[in-house]
Amino acid sequence: MCSGVADIGLIGLAVMGQNLVLNMDDHGFVVCAYNRTVSKVDDFLANEAKGTKIVGARSIEDLCAKLKRPRKIMMLVKAGQAVDDFIAQLLPYLEKGDIIIDGGNSHFPDSIRRTKQLEQMGLLFCGCGVSGGEEGARYGPSLMPGGSPGAWPHLKPIFQAITAKSDGEPCCDWVGETGSGHYVKMVHNGIEYGDMQLICEGYHIMKTMMGMGNDEIASVFNQWNRGDLDSFLMEISADIVKFRDTDNQPLLEKIRDTAGQKGTGKWTAISALDLGMPVTLIGEAVFARCLSALKDERQRASAILTGPRPGLDARFTGDKQLFLKDLENALYAAKLISYAQGFMLLREAAREQGWNLNYGGISLMWRGGCIIRSRFLGDIKKAYDNNPNLENLLFDPFFKAVMDRTQSSFRRVVAQASLLGVPVPCLSSSLAFYDGYRTDYLPANLLQAQRDYFGAHTFERLNKPGVFEHTNWTGRGGRISSSTYNA
Repeated sequence: MCSGVADIGLIGLAVMGQNLVLNMDDHGFVVCAYNRTVSKVDDFLANEAKGTKIVGARSIEDLCAKLKRPRKIMMLVKAGQAVDDFIAQLLPYLEKGDIIIDGGNSHFPDSIRRTKQLEQMGLLFCGCGVSGGEEGARYGPSLMPGGSPGAWPHLKPIFQAITAKSDGEPCCDWVGETGSGHYVKMVHNGIEYGDMQLICEGYHIMKTMMGMGNDEIASVFNQWNRGDLDSFLMEISADIVKFRDTDNQPLLEKIRDTAGQKGTGKWTAISALDLGMPVTLIGEAVFARCLSALKDERQRASAILTGPRPGLDARFTGDKQLFLKDLENALYAAKLISYAQGFMLLREAAREQGWNLNYGGISLMWRGGCIIRSRFLGDIKKAYDNNPNLENLLFDPFFKAVMDRTQSSFRRVVAQASLLGVPVPCLSSSLAFYDGYRTDYLPANLLQAQRDYFGAHTFERLNKPGVFEHTNWTGRGGRISSSTYNA
């Protein structure tokens, strides 16, 4: 067997895989490319990779033979069984210390399992979140690697060279153990769901409640993109809103109002429920997509159910420019709450899994290259640089000042939207979270009493913390209590 010529191998030559290979080649690394359909390798070498140092492999054995030790093999294939199938095909040709990297959107429990299984065989595994789409893969993605710590020194020179840069720093660093890389990518995608829905709610308010045209809305988006709301998603939303179809009419108005999803937002919401974390904004963003999918049912409901009709009998009549400033502030406040919830989830998952996460480093990974990249993430990194043990982003002096400054606007926007019948699930749920989080006394005492009344689930007295007791509320019940558990 030859000593190998390639620095890294890559399996999967769809668009993302091809672009990542070309990116690595641009930065001086020799890549060996393989695809299950070998003709794709030949086509790639004859066209997109022509004139490069990229080499091809015609089999898994050929791929492994062409790699320098320790072998580094990155897969960009469909999540699930395909990843396990390729790992099984690789195993006969690997040696102790070789590294397998899964760059797909795998569910983090699978990455935890794969890390443990491969480490038992003497191999190293890295589950790496990749964000930035096709363009990011080609010119600089955000990379979120986690898994076997011993893999990182071998991957770091390649990953940090090809990744996006923010103020000269690579948007890639080691995340943590086992499935943490894919977990962080999952939360990134959940936050992405929230960011997108918030922008959509702003668009809906301007369109239906304020009667603004597409070009005017695009102009507002562009203006916001020069301030605190500067982000990739705001930038592309401005482009989308003003885009004209072949008949010179806005294309956006011709698109059916039903949104799809691939599952990472749902995974984030499920994980939040499993860990008992109130990640309400991401949950509402997922449900907003679910509600949008009920298009036919919504059309029937619109003819049956009564209420204000935005743009028809319900229209905003106040000061337009002042309200637009309120809307900008409300979106900024809600975005802060979304990220605060996301980092709450990361912290609890790290505690549960025993991961050592660098929260400032994670915010830097998201600062460039990825879909949620924005100026805002630099402020989050500063917050964690100032206090690595920060309990909640809302406790940071900078973000506390933001909430102090914006919450009046936030309340006016949510109230006005409610009065005029415009659904704003993410704006309203994030405000409700903020008010609940800052309240030292919630009506959960009644809720717990209800649970004890009908199910003998017990309660704690204020003057006896940690002591659980059951009361015979009716005089007809018994003294036996139910077992307790924490969700």
